[in-house]
Amino acid sequence: MSRDMPDTTHDFRSPPAQGRTRGGPTARLTAAFHSWWARRHGHAPPASGTGGPPPAAGVVHGGPAESTLWRMRTTVRDAPGALAALCTALAGEDVDILSLQTHPLGTATVDEFLLRAPAGLTGAGLTAAVSGAGGTGIWIERADAHDLVDAPTRMLGLATRTALDAAELPLALRQLLGRCTIRSLPAAAGAGRRAPDGVPAEGTLEDTVMRLRAPEGGVITVERPYLPFTPTEFARARALVELDTRLGPRVPRGQDVLTLSEGSDITVRRADTGDLEAARAMHERCSPETLRLRYHGPVGDVDRYLNHLLGPRFGRTLAVRTASGRLVGLGHLLWDGDETEVALLVEDAWQRRGIGGELLARLVAMAGEAGCAHVYAVTQASNTGMVAAMRGLELPLDYQIEEGTLVITARLDQRPARRVRDEHGEREHGGSRAGRRPQAPADGR
Repeated sequence: MSRDMPDTTHDFRSPPAQGRTRGGPTARLTAAFHSWWARRHGHAPPASGTGGPPPAAGVVHGGPAESTLWRMRTTVRDAPGALAALCTALAGEDVDILSLQTHPLGTATVDEFLLRAPAGLTGAGLTAAVSGAGGTGIWIERADAHDLVDAPTRMLGLATRTALDAAELPLALRQLLGRCTIRSLPAAAGAGRRAPDGVPAEGTLEDTVMRLRAPEGGVITVERPYLPFTPTEFARARALVELDTRLGPRVPRGQDVLTLSEGSDITVRRADTGDLEAARAMHERCSPETLRLRYHGPVGDVDRYLNHLLGPRFGRTLAVRTASGRLVGLGHLLWDGDETEVALLVEDAWQRRGIGGELLARLVAMAGEAGCAHVYAVTQASNTGMVAAMRGLELPLDYQIEEGTLVITARLDQRPARRVRDEHGEREHGGSRAGRRPQAPADGR
């Protein structure tokens, strides 16, 4: 989502991909290697031939000599001895092959390696060795111990996350395919579940772009300009989307009962488009100023954003209800690459009671669990409640003014653990206090 009003096209970023082992006499010698999956990194594509000092995460200490973990992909002729020559060249540089996967491409294969190399061997040196052994289209970047997870375990984990929560699909695709841009284009009005013309049911793969039918209609477009997708990656992505489609809309139904400092009980749980009518009713009870501070646009248009904001494809939403069941607060976590947006709306009569701080703390925890490096809030300097809630996170904050709007960005790599106040579960969030009473998953609303 952009930092202005919600749009129908959304970007998600992510890390390099993976494949499978190929047959043949040489490949059988390496079939015992565990597959690996790349974990999430930042926005920028990896530089070719990196040769600077390795970061701490990629350096292995404690052995006879320091070493560095590298993730490498190269194209090799599908001929007897081709892979063996490449492995021999790596052995000549004292490089240990920790895992190997291959993506068949007819007369050639794309081989992916997880390597442990001497700390003094640069990316340029590795590239030269592989190129001299016949490798082409070489891509390389630093890796770390997270990349040692085997492929079947990783794929099962991604499938489980997707099955439990529809909001996990963009994140699962991100972890599957690496640093990439994912856009969700909804179906045209009145088209139902029919995708735009030109995208068949099985999707399309065009080098660095894949297009898949979205579960709710429309198209999911995935782009990775720095590294072409392989048919194996395309098949895996398509399998995740198909799983999501078959299971239909869903969100976890657990909820927490919290006691505010004044003694009122509220419940906090995940929300979706089933909460649309209750959210519209809350809009009716909110003052124009509260709506203006939240949506930064004409107050009369706010209802048209709700269906989008409550949709699981673009993030996660938390709903706050009173003991009587009235919806009095919404907190949105909206996927926008590494700088995921957080947004809050609390009904006027329930403001200044700690609800905003509770929602924000939970949203930030979700962002951290999803691997987001930053969260940002779009507000105005006059919105002292939102500014105070962001400060209450006790995280490094950056403040920027963009066309009269205040954007506060928080770094999540330094977020503190939630503070436990006593054995009854009383916790403090951003200056507000809430006693937590967990409830079993709720079937109804």
